[in-house]
Parts: sequence; C-alpha cells; structure tokens
Amino acid sequence: MLLIHCPYCKETLPEVEFSYAGEAHIVRPDRPADQTDEQWEEFLFLRSNVKGPHFERWRHLHGCGRFFNAVRDTVTDRFHATYKAGETRPDLSELLKDET
Repeated sequence: MLLIHCPYCKETLPEVEFSYAGEAHIVRPDRPADQTDEQWEEFLFLRSNVKGPHFERWRHLHGCGRFFNAVRDTVTDRFHATYKAGETRPDLSELLKDET
C-alpha cells in the first residue's frame, strides 16, 4: 500500500484516499483555436513516460478534494515529495540529493 501526504490536510494517508490525475505541469495553450491538429493532439494525448522520478498530479478525493502535485518514482512507487498546486516544482537534483 502506498502512503501519500496531502500538502493541504497535512496528513499521510493510504492511496485509496487519492486519485491519480495525470502528469503535472502541463500548460494549456494560450490560444487553443490557433493550434494545428498536430499541436492539439500533442497537448491532449502525448505525455512523458519516464522511468524514475516523475512529476504527477493527484487529488485528495476522499478528503479535502483538492489537487496537488507529487514527485513519485515510477520504478519503486516511492513518493519523494508532495506540494500544493500552483507552487513551483522542486529541483529534482536537490530533492534526490537530500534523500541519499
């Protein structure tokens, strides 16, 4: 079982309390109508598929209901950090250095 820390509720709870919401930090185009079909396809469907630390979006579904971001290792499923939506993503090299 994964334990996930909600940065809003300040609680660490089992993963059944949360819902995965995709890759974090995906920026919607400023003018969607000006996008080509290929650009729109890329925005909607193409995501990175990293092996290792990955920036993700989660929702505390059965708690505060808020979205937040997390850094999770896709190999080990270990959560390195969680942080509020809208906050700057943490420096991955600093984050991983602190955990060794």
